[in-house]
Formats: sequence, structure tokens, C-alpha cells
Amino acid sequence: MTGPRRKVLLAGGDGRPALGSARSQQPGDRQPDEACNCPVLDATEWDAVESDWGDIAFLATNVNAIAGVPIGLDRAREALFARAAELGLRVPEDPMLLISEGAFRRRVLLEVEGDGAPTAVVRPGGFAYTRLLEAPWGELKRAAGRFRDEAEARYGKQPDQIFAWYLTCRVCSRARNFETLLVAHYQP
Repeated sequence: MTGPRRKVLLAGGDGRPALGSARSQQPGDRQPDEACNCPVLDATEWDAVESDWGDIAFLATNVNAIAGVPIGLDRAREALFARAAELGLRVPEDPMLLISEGAFRRRVLLEVEGDGAPTAVVRPGGFAYTRLLEAPWGELKRAAGRFRDEAEARYGKQPDQIFAWYLTCRVCSRARNFETLLVAHYQP
């Protein structure tokens, strides 16, 4: 990535609760647990926001899933970080780690910066629409369905891909009520 991602707040990003979740605080308002390094996103910068993906880059891998639950995500994350180092790519602070939908296999994308290894880097282009929400166990699939419908209503077509960025770990998930960023990606 050559410069900061351009984020444009869209109409309707007025601090309302994301996708039907009732809460007193917006996701991102809570501070992370001291024992973890999970990212905390500012809802005003991420909820109901459209981002230009013309200059964003990722390294990609795949993980298996059982009934839609990704298996080996921590190992895949570590392998992507190691691969970025091998290729001379910089991993930004709090990089996006996106996981695609899928019942049996899921694509995992790690945000990277730099011009090295052009054949290894995925540059999706287009733009992304994001929603920051709380998705406790069993809620993510329903929330993703509502999000897909919202994106389709906003843009007049289904997103090319839906990704999730799990913003919590085993240490802080309950305290932060399983904060997740959903990403609707539209190809150019």
C-alpha cells in the first residue's frame, strides 16, 4: 500500500447500532484486555464505511472448515506473517486478517505493504463496505446474511465476496462481546 486507505463515511453511518445488535456502546468503544494484542477499531472509521481497495494488498492462504468453522486459523496466521517476512513485505500495525465465507474451505487474507513479490500478492481492487458489530457464538451467520442484504440494497447487487475480521481472541472475546468487522467486497 502506497498511502493510507481512503475511508469515506457513507450516509447512515450515524452511530446507530450495527445490524440489529442492541447495546449501550458501539463496538470499538471498549478497550482491549491487557493480556492480548487484539485491534480495537474506531466505529466512526469502520462502521458503515466505504473504502477504496485500489491500493491494498494481501497475502493469501486457505484453511479447512467444519460446518463453516475455520480450523487452523492461528497456524495460518503465523504462516502468513512468516511468508510476508520471507518476501520482504511489511505487515502494518493491526493488519486486517480477513476470512472468507465457506462451509468446507475458507480463504484467509493478511494485509501487507510493499512492492516485493508481485506474483505472491493479491490486489483485489474495487471497494469494500464494512460494518462493525458484535457477533456472539451462533450469531455471525445471521449477521452476515443481514449484512449481505444491506450491502445489496445499498449497491443494487450482491457483494462479490463477504469477509469477516475477528477482532477478539480467546482472552478478550467475552469482554468485547465477539467484536467482528464484516467486509462486503465489490470488484471493479
